[in-house]
Amino acid sequence: MAALLPRLRWPDVGFAIKPNAVWIEVGAGSFEHAEAMARANPTIGLIACEVFENGIASLLSRLAPGDADPASVDVPANLRVYPDDARALLRSLPDRALGQLFLMFPDPWPKARHAKRRFVHPEMIHDVARVMQSGAAWRIASDDPTYQHWVSAVFATQHDFIMTQQTTKRPDDWPATRYEAKAIRAGRQPYYWSFQRV
Repeated sequence: MAALLPRLRWPDVGFAIKPNAVWIEVGAGSFEHAEAMARANPTIGLIACEVFENGIASLLSRLAPGDADPASVDVPANLRVYPDDARALLRSLPDRALGQLFLMFPDPWPKARHAKRRFVHPEMIHDVARVMQSGAAWRIASDDPTYQHWVSAVFATQHDFIMTQQTTKRPDDWPATRYEAKAIRAGRQPYYWSFQRV
């Protein structure tokens, strides 16, 4: 991990391509979704944010399995890892920098006193809206009923985004994640939303 992460860490290392657009995933977990989206969209640059080392290690072990020499591993040209709080990254970006934002199965922070820690929050809506291009999509998925109600309530009181999709069936162009599979096995029903910057 120590040898490979520096080759992927944003902003220390930029994209190896000139991307047509920049996307961000907040809380990338084990990076299944981010990696799949980057591979399916080779002309975009995707910055995947994750604070937990175990999730980052999962990505790195897929890129350099077993005894592979980290220096010789081909890292994705358009995927970069931001190993810190996504809020700090978003606040550092210029206006209208992003073409898409992904928030896949975030920590629900279920206790009322912890609600301020949720990424979907009235105070974050304007920060996100500032960096999103007109027409850009913010995709959110959650299997937690508390968070599902919270998403609906927060977006009902703002004017920067309009909901373009809400469904209980994962859209075909949303890569699956192990967390989603775990939630379904446990009997929890995921919801999937798309919001468009107006």
